[in-house]
Amino acid sequence: MLVKQELINKIKDYFDLNIYETKVWLALLGKGVASAGEIADISNVPRSRTYDVLESLEKKGFAIVKLGKPVKYLGVKPRVILEKLKNNVRKDAEEKMESLLRVKETEEFTQLESLYTGGINPAKREDLSAAIKGKSNISNYLREILQEAKKEVIICTSAVEFGSKSKLFQQTIELLNKNNIKVIVSLSGDKALIDKIASELKIKIKQVNIDAKFFIVDRAEILFYLSRSDDKEELAIWLNSDFFSQAFATLFEKALGGKN
Repeated sequence: MLVKQELINKIKDYFDLNIYETKVWLALLGKGVASAGEIADISNVPRSRTYDVLESLEKKGFAIVKLGKPVKYLGVKPRVILEKLKNNVRKDAEEKMESLLRVKETEEFTQLESLYTGGINPAKREDLSAAIKGKSNISNYLREILQEAKKEVIICTSAVEFGSKSKLFQQTIELLNKNNIKVIVSLSGDKALIDKIASELKIKIKQVNIDAKFFIVDRAEILFYLSRSDDKEELAIWLNSDFFSQAFATLFEKALGGKN
């Protein structure tokens, strides 16, 4: 059985296998049922290594031993393997979440919080700024500053972008409304999609023709994107500046034709 090296490399990465494991598993899938010797011939894996590789695949759930003599192996369906790996990832994530939640109750975490607070207080708040890279990192930081709002949040982005982060915005807006925080949302893009979002979140949204993404919190902090939606990596700038945030919010209101 001839298998292209490109396929071998991709399957290896997808399923977190080494080269020999990938070749043997593909050989099993192609052959159906085979002995270790047959697999060695098909996969071009050294016969001396084939037994170890088959044992490894069996432990990982990629192969099973057929009852009877001589010993033969069957390759497990890719769909079954995929579901197994998904369940493993889900289980690992749940265990990690529980572990992280327990960290908050430790004395060490309290010390970390004190260290952070003690390090920030001496600095002038208006001097603080940061560049944030990566979609996940930006979303996490955005969630934090929005949920710490005391009076007002201004959101300007596209309807498509807002929809792609629907879970983040839905949870955040619900929390802001619960805390009686004023939420101003302006979205660019398709009006039908904007109306749908407004209906689902039960909020008022103004349609704008502005190709920009920024978030202003209490007219004191602002996070704005430097990257476009089609850029490979997202980049945002966070500024903790009353002067800049107030000025930016005022300009935005004038662009909209008056105060919201």
